[in-house]
Amino acid sequence: MTRTRVYHVGRAGDIPGGMTQVVNAYLAWPFDDVTVDVIESRGDPGDHLTAVRRFTLSLAQVRAIAKRGEDAVLVVHLSERGSFVREGAIARYAARLGLPVIAHLHGSEFAAYEESNPESVDRVLNACVKVITLSEESSGISARHVGAERVELVPNAIPTGDGETKDRTVVFGGVVSHRKGIDVLQAAWREVSDAFPEWTLLVAGPLRDADLVDDALPRARFLGSLGHADLMELLEHASVAVLPSRDEAMPMFILESMARRACVVSTTVGGIPAVLGDDHGELTPPGDVDALVAALRRTLGDDAHRTRLAARGYDRFRTGYSAEAVFPRVERIWLDAAGTARSAPLRVGTTSGKGTE
Repeated sequence: MTRTRVYHVGRAGDIPGGMTQVVNAYLAWPFDDVTVDVIESRGDPGDHLTAVRRFTLSLAQVRAIAKRGEDAVLVVHLSERGSFVREGAIARYAARLGLPVIAHLHGSEFAAYEESNPESVDRVLNACVKVITLSEESSGISARHVGAERVELVPNAIPTGDGETKDRTVVFGGVVSHRKGIDVLQAAWREVSDAFPEWTLLVAGPLRDADLVDDALPRARFLGSLGHADLMELLEHASVAVLPSRDEAMPMFILESMARRACVVSTTVGGIPAVLGDDHGELTPPGDVDALVAALRRTLGDDAHRTRLAARGYDRFRTGYSAEAVFPRVERIWLDAAGTARSAPLRVGTTSGKGTE
């Protein structure tokens, strides 16, 4: 029996970014009924020449897939701004060639992007037989364009880690920036570090807002951009993971931390409360230094509290966000899209009537 081939349009490899790690996880997983491949549609930020070449090559690959008549589905990973324009163009091109396309939405600013670019969003989403989202907000927006029956809210998922041996480390993983709350974290850490001299803050990630970095922050180390395997190694031994973001969709760092039995401290933005709520982690308002100080004092100073939250977080991850729990559902969405295309190909741009061609 021929296996359906699922092409993920985006990027893979040891590259920072949650969207890339989603694709990596799919590539590594032994799915029962599909074969997963990737179409590299983007280069490194700022490398415009490579970006143009990758985009052009992606269109050629899509054309070749359609010409071969493969039993195939394209899953196009979309964020906002340039990503939506670039990968959105590939999605629409594939749909015009008769290939079934699924939009997989990422990014913390999709709502703002859609508000400013409703016609562009409408054209792209209506080229797709399904839209996969990470949050209720994105689901609601997408449903306005294509109808609720074509929208699936599916959390990101990753394989389970180990995380049995813990050190007294707190790990931040992400772009070192205002959006990720590095200024809030530094202010809070300065407040609590003297009371917990045995603890160390490890900040891992590429530096974006250099003017915010406090090089004199006590008991803290700025590690710069790490490979994904190195970051996971930090989390295996971290007792606490912290991400005080001002804006998110559903960061992979939080799931990766839960999978490795770290107690997670984060904020009430995007899809994070759905994961950490109900006493499965510490949640604070974004930008609130005092609340973050209180959360860190609780987690660093009370071993029983920290261990309990880490265990509850791991249990929630295992049952709702692990690859074992989520990937069979994702595989079914992919296969349903292939079956829909075989039985009755979707006409592009005809659902909402908003900005259609």
